[in-house]
Amino acid sequence: METGTDKKLPTHFGRMNDPTASAYVKGACGDEMEFYLVVANDILEEVLFFTANGCDDTKAAGEAAAEMAEGRKVADALGISPGKVYDSIKGDIPEEGRHCSILAVITLHKAIADYLLAP
Repeated sequence: METGTDKKLPTHFGRMNDPTASAYVKGACGDEMEFYLVVANDILEEVLFFTANGCDDTKAAGEAAAEMAEGRKVADALGISPGKVYDSIKGDIPEEGRHCSILAVITLHKAIADYLLAP
């Protein structure tokens, strides 16, 4: 029997004091997500996400997107899609939680845009 303590805790969850780039998005469901990036030599060296009011599905999608992005080149991280995120966690979240992967990827891409558009 699985209990709440048996679930894998996110390793990319938290806020960052001095990121290279960041973004905030409020999803249609009301969940809010933030992404923080440390970029060096065009590589996403550190990726964190945060949600204060997000459900477990939002947290799972944020973790999956952050895990996929960390260590990748910026251009490669832009290839992360909601479908890829959902496919990586679909055993952990129900079909009705699919929109959480969209929220995670939109927020990640917005943080990447913050980096790319910085003066």
